[in-house]
Amino acid sequence: MLLAIDVGNTNTVFALYEGERRLESWRLATVRDRTADEYALALVQLMEMAGFVPRRIEQAIASSVVPQANMALRWMCRDRLRCPIAFVGQEIEVPIKVLLANPHEVGADRLVNAYAAHRRHGGDLIVIDFGTATTFDVVDASGGYHGGIIAPGVNLSLEALNRAAAKLPRIGIEKTAKVIGDSTVSAMQSGVFWGYVALIEGLVARIRAEFGRPMGVIATGGLAPLFGGATQAIDQIDRDLTMIGLVDLFRAGVARVETPG
Repeated sequence: MLLAIDVGNTNTVFALYEGERRLESWRLATVRDRTADEYALALVQLMEMAGFVPRRIEQAIASSVVPQANMALRWMCRDRLRCPIAFVGQEIEVPIKVLLANPHEVGADRLVNAYAAHRRHGGDLIVIDFGTATTFDVVDASGGYHGGIIAPGVNLSLEALNRAAAKLPRIGIEKTAKVIGDSTVSAMQSGVFWGYVALIEGLVARIRAEFGRPMGVIATGGLAPLFGGATQAIDQIDRDLTMIGLVDLFRAGVARVETPG
């Protein structure tokens, strides 16, 4: 089995794969000082509850935007799972041409998304990832990465409203039937939801105009289906694009790993 790990600023997702088939996945809050033993305790318990044997994991592959978590995950794989692990940007170089002055600035998840989108969908693409930040990434038909846009994420915006305005409650993201809210909660929900729809439509239109030719739009992340159904600016939903990219990288044989001692 392959263990794919996506370490984001808010959540860390673990997924088990047999070939290209995903067997199961689990989501933990990302805690920067979580130890290797704490990771192992949580993951092993979750796996065993789902009927999987941790010792059957032969390889781990990871994308991380939280450097503080990487060493603990390495030790977890080495000492508890007894399997090698390869990180994007360290043991793994994503085979995509980064057309930027400083390629090392690009987050591992964004490169993996661009790689997976290019392989799976082809053509000139905009990849929108609804995470802690909402990112827009541009990859051309030949697989070249042109950069993109980083905007505050949906949940980050909701938290900012709650923290900065004393009379505004904490709410969840929800599509409203009307744009004009008739209560504080519905006004907030409308502002965030339809505000992000407008952001998506506006930025997609500006990227296409600047790029100068037609582009497909792929959306990924947990909130992708919610927004995908509200605007024609999104062509396809590929919710697990980062994990798919990690599996594709593993199957392409680009990981350089050693058996743990």
